[in-house]
Amino acid sequence: QNEEKWDFVLVSDIHEMGSEKEIKRKKFLEELSKKGFTIKKIEDTKLFYGVRAPQHVFRKYQCLMGNPDRRLQNQNSPQDIPVTTRIRIVHFILHNTVTPNFEKLQDLMKKKVFKAAFPLHEKEELREFLKQNWARWRVIFSQQPIEKIRCYFGEKVALYFAWLGWYTYLLGFAALFGVVTLVAGITLFSSSQVSREICEANTTIMCPLCDKCPFWVLSDTCTYAKVTHMIDNEATVIFAIFMAIWATVFLELWKRQRATVVTDWDLYGWDEEEEELAMQLINNLQHEPQQYQHSYFRSTIVLLLVLLMIVVLIGIAHALVIYRVIATALFSQSSMELVHERADTMAVMTGAVLHYITIVIMTKINRRVALFLCDLEKPRTHSQRENNFTIKIFTFQFFTNFSSLIYIAFFLGRINGHPGHYVRIAGRWRLEECHPSGCITDLFIQMAVIMVLKQTISNVMEYFIPWMRYKLRKKHKRPERSRVLGEEEEAEDPCKRQWLSNYKLNEVNVFSLFNEFLEMTIQYSFTTIFVAAFPLAPLLAFINNLFEIHLDAMKMMRLHRRMVPRKANDIGIWLQVLEAIGILAVIGNGLVIAITSDFIPVQVYKYMYSHCVRENHTDVDCSTGYINHSLSIFRIQNFEPNTLPDFNGDEIKEYRDYRNTDDYTYTVQFWHIFAARLAFLILFEHVALCVKLIAAWYIPDVPQKVKNHLLHKKHTDLHREL
Repeated sequence: QNEEKWDFVLVSDIHEMGSEKEIKRKKFLEELSKKGFTIKKIEDTKLFYGVRAPQHVFRKYQCLMGNPDRRLQNQNSPQDIPVTTRIRIVHFILHNTVTPNFEKLQDLMKKKVFKAAFPLHEKEELREFLKQNWARWRVIFSQQPIEKIRCYFGEKVALYFAWLGWYTYLLGFAALFGVVTLVAGITLFSSSQVSREICEANTTIMCPLCDKCPFWVLSDTCTYAKVTHMIDNEATVIFAIFMAIWATVFLELWKRQRATVVTDWDLYGWDEEEEELAMQLINNLQHEPQQYQHSYFRSTIVLLLVLLMIVVLIGIAHALVIYRVIATALFSQSSMELVHERADTMAVMTGAVLHYITIVIMTKINRRVALFLCDLEKPRTHSQRENNFTIKIFTFQFFTNFSSLIYIAFFLGRINGHPGHYVRIAGRWRLEECHPSGCITDLFIQMAVIMVLKQTISNVMEYFIPWMRYKLRKKHKRPERSRVLGEEEEAEDPCKRQWLSNYKLNEVNVFSLFNEFLEMTIQYSFTTIFVAAFPLAPLLAFINNLFEIHLDAMKMMRLHRRMVPRKANDIGIWLQVLEAIGILAVIGNGLVIAITSDFIPVQVYKYMYSHCVRENHTDVDCSTGYINHSLSIFRIQNFEPNTLPDFNGDEIKEYRDYRNTDDYTYTVQFWHIFAARLAFLILFEHVALCVKLIAAWYIPDVPQKVKNHLLHKKHTDLHREL
């Protein structure tokens, strides 16, 4: 039974005798035989080669690395090397074996000499345990068996699931706080003075929101005003500060968690470079290590290309803006009543859907560009390449996902001029205005649409596409095998069925785990950066992650071939990415409260212009009269010609801005509010960043238990040496 364990399976088409592909395949397999590999061939509709490495390869590894897998061996006999390490070493040797024509396995795969190379999902009790207790829905709320995942998929995958589980656990607290904030908004602020004034303003006639649109009455936006005040109030400010602290605490606690887990695995001081050198020497004793190199010229080229790509992504965000402007104009001229009345909301909704589609398309393009830039840099090792790739793709994805949101949050309605002098695209279409009840409503709609679409559609696609592929491949291959069985009644090789069933699973590549991490970091950005405008973001993320963990588990166990286990003692460069997002979250939320929301103008009004400043009436709300104060007056005769709808009544209409009546320049109030916004922004960011720094100092990265364990270990080793 033990003899029949195969480390890897190579699959190839059946080529003609003497053809170029067949000769290349033979040469590659001969190279493996020279290294002492046992090879077993099985013929079906394809050729399958089972590969098993000789024992001396693993003994060399244990000698060089001082047996790093002590902890994993207690389950088997002591000289047995764990399966994950076996697969990793064999994978390395296979991919670094060179034929006489200087071709490696990667080149042969590109030339279609081999179709696939993969380790096997074994029929072992560990796999059955994981299928029963991890990769199924009924265990959705139970603890993940991280130790078992590590024994089957290696440390890198185990750390991903440990991190995802920890992130989801802490998201629970953020989600709870978010819901409390929203409930507070609904109960305390729906009856706020500001929204009451908007609802009662049925004589205030406002300027049209687009060309040829009718004048409108301020009280029409009563419902929206109430909704806006559910998310735009004092509670949101506290929630934004809480989320900035939460992001820091989450990362600090994860560092502690990681230190504990990695110490249990005996990998705290593990060195990736040393292991790679050891495997190179085992594979080829004459191997010379590749030197570190750095070229400023290459770095400059890469930097310029990255900047160019970012400009393209920002250009796409501009295109979305232009789409919304033109869509608003077209919708408002539509003959359908519903479309005509809700033109701006329809434009925002369709714009958000279009934004989602651009995200899906650009994700594929971003990946190609990032890979190309990585090849330009010529990284030395696999992990260095992965780090370079990570930073580039995250930067591109960030701009793809967020440039449109940044425009809505900080530019929409602030760069479009004023009545009688609007900013126009190509001299024709008027730039869009904020929603009448404030810009934060637009941001709320956009965030909600993108988060819901992104999480539902992406998750469904992520699971169903591999599932469909798997089912189709299974269906496609079945008849031929049964026919062959019918012809030859001899006993079938037990390996054949196992190899075939593994081959039918979806292939995994280097980036399989990377994609999961990328998806989660983008989600983490959505959850923290604009959370002030969308307090439900942590709740949506929390619900999504509960499913995500088990969808990923099912994919890995049931639909995909086995991943090549990789060793790791942390989540790598992703930690720096998450820390950068934490700082962006402070800046983003500070800007949303200072610039997007009406929080500052209301406070300035209360403490500088309201009746509370002049006389002490405690029974009247201090924000009484705010709405009237925030409107400016416009004379109709100053409108641009050909843009006016029919009107009757008085010559004066109003719009939301702080401008003088005679020459439409900014009033003193505008500059007061502007100064207050800047002061608040500086104060908020400094306070939040200080609290982050204090939290980071207060929670040590490495628990005392781990430090003491390492201290004791060093002491014992030195004692033994003496």
